[in-house]
Amino acid sequence: MNRSVYSLVLSDDVVEAVDRLAYQQNTSRSALINQILAEAVSFVTPEMRMREIFSQVEALMDGMDAFQVNTQPSDAILSIKSPLRYKYKPTLRYAVELYRAPRPAIGELRVSARTQSQGLLESLTGFYQLWIQLETHYIGSRFPGGKIPCQVQEGRYCRQFFLPRGEIGSEELARAITDYIRMFDHLLKVYFNHLDDCQAARAAVEQEYRSYLSRERTVL
Repeated sequence: MNRSVYSLVLSDDVVEAVDRLAYQQNTSRSALINQILAEAVSFVTPEMRMREIFSQVEALMDGMDAFQVNTQPSDAILSIKSPLRYKYKPTLRYAVELYRAPRPAIGELRVSARTQSQGLLESLTGFYQLWIQLETHYIGSRFPGGKIPCQVQEGRYCRQFFLPRGEIGSEELARAITDYIRMFDHLLKVYFNHLDDCQAARAAVEQEYRSYLSRERTVL
């Protein structure tokens, strides 16, 4: 959705009230006025759709002990934490970012762990590489050149999300994002349970990944 500059004549008292509310909502005056006007004319802005999707992701994750959904740093980003059973109990951090103009990718997932442990970073990288191999083998044909849109760097993983078909509703998209994070987190922990046996780790992760794909779901 394009943006342009318009000149409006507003009461000073109204602007003060808007500014107070914008401050409370951690947004800008222009963004808040845009939202208010959109709601008044029943128009769904990208920001409103992102908030709706994230709200549904939070609802789907509500009650799951493995996840803690944090306060959103912005309308476009949702932050999620998950504990990892590894020596000093580090925390995995999942950041979901939705793009305001979703073409062709609709957003991305970033995974990281705040740690200085070289052993943990190497184990995380080992799982990320295995995950990429599995996605390339099983769903790579859905992407240009058969390559999964992802990157691995210094114990961090980043993966873009693409819709498998045309437009889908916010609820289906929220469920697809939730399913992806849940499966990624679950299989990462399965992998860590078999760190002493690489072949067993790969076999266990691949078996559950295939089971994940076999269920009726939207795969991003």
